[in-house]
Amino acid sequence: VIEAGFPISSEGEFEAVRAIAEEVKGPVICALARAEKADIDRAWQAIMAAERPRIHTFIATSDIHLRHKLRMSREEVLERLVEAVSYAKRYTDDVEFSPEDATRTDIDFLCQVVEAAIEAGATTVNIPDTVGYSVPGEFGRIIRTLKERVPNIEEATISVHCHNDLGLAVANSLAAIKNGARQVECTINGIGERAGNASLEEIVMILRVRKDLYPYFTGVKTDQIYPTSRLVSAVTGLTVQPNKAIVGANAFAHEAGIHQDGVLKEKLTYEIMTPETVGIPRSHLVLGKHSGRHAFKERLKELGYELTKEELDAAFRRFKKMADRKKVVYDEDLVALVEDEIFRVPDKYKLLHLNVQSGTVTVPTATVQMEVDGKVVLEAGFGNGPVDAVYKTITKITRFKGTLVNYSVSSITGGTDAQGEVTVKIEEDGITAIGQGAHTDILIASARAFVNALNKLEYMKGRRLEGI
Repeated sequence: VIEAGFPISSEGEFEAVRAIAEEVKGPVICALARAEKADIDRAWQAIMAAERPRIHTFIATSDIHLRHKLRMSREEVLERLVEAVSYAKRYTDDVEFSPEDATRTDIDFLCQVVEAAIEAGATTVNIPDTVGYSVPGEFGRIIRTLKERVPNIEEATISVHCHNDLGLAVANSLAAIKNGARQVECTINGIGERAGNASLEEIVMILRVRKDLYPYFTGVKTDQIYPTSRLVSAVTGLTVQPNKAIVGANAFAHEAGIHQDGVLKEKLTYEIMTPETVGIPRSHLVLGKHSGRHAFKERLKELGYELTKEELDAAFRRFKKMADRKKVVYDEDLVALVEDEIFRVPDKYKLLHLNVQSGTVTVPTATVQMEVDGKVVLEAGFGNGPVDAVYKTITKITRFKGTLVNYSVSSITGGTDAQGEVTVKIEEDGITAIGQGAHTDILIASARAFVNALNKLEYMKGRRLEGI
């Protein structure tokens, strides 16, 4: 099941959900809607082209929400949810219902709500820990109570949706599975509102590794977990912390001597799963400056990339330049390189040349040569540091009037010749753009990321003018 978005929230969200419904075949495509007819109508308009459409409608049920947000009585909420579920059933047989803030809802009322939703036609009942308030023992009891006290509970699938405000989203989800939940709402890399949601990769791999405790099958192709994690990180600009379970850079790194010795003798001593299981190749060293185009193409294929001839040509040229600078080229280098080539928009701005002078007694100075709409421009500028000097000079050339919202840098590979990846977020006139750049020189990576973001910003401004 893919819950693609909340169509009524904005025109952009609606178009994104509709595109997913039209293009993605196989999974259930679900759209979110409040318990309002207008929301449900809009949700259906977005997903009606899906092979397997689902409408997910919700209303808050905790007393604190009823009093302060909805200003409704329990009876009014029951009436509204029945009306909403029944209305959604006119469009599709697959309807999901959520009592928002379920974990702070009176348990007797929650049982009433769930029974009424199923009676109205809900085929999935989702129990959200909306504010990440619950703990595993308590959350498991809530699911067990629903199983025991709701007379028609077997007519619907119990789902859970856990937030990570107390760091318990995954643990709560597992407690729910133990007590009868058969759908878990989760996200790649655990991204989500506030502290995030339950992490898909963690739940999937727990179920795979601990089949003795959780004898359930997910159908997830686990060897696509790491490539998907990288893709999500690239698109959202949210970097994955190095010690993140399953997909972090250190997830399969063994630094302690005792650990290294044990792994060399027998992997199972310190590895409960293999890197290959989640799509991380065991062999990190794959290519060098003597590697040819065919080997490069095959390795990219193994990493999950199918490039056009033009994309492959551009990526291979970048690879050869990188191989001349680095002793070894790792898979992580290749992923960063290819993503830099693929996630591109038309280049209004091109970085041609960068020279930076900095030191203990030198004012950081950057000289930048760029191509702007086909014309070469050369400019120099000062800053409070080398990166600041580069960004101020590029800003002068491009006449960028917005703000730099966020700047982050991470090392993709180890060693002093490691490739750095820079992610920046910029905003201008209400439009936000995320740019990324990778290079062994962090200043070049920083400049590339800024230019990448500026090109995306110009592209989105153009689409806005065209009314797209």
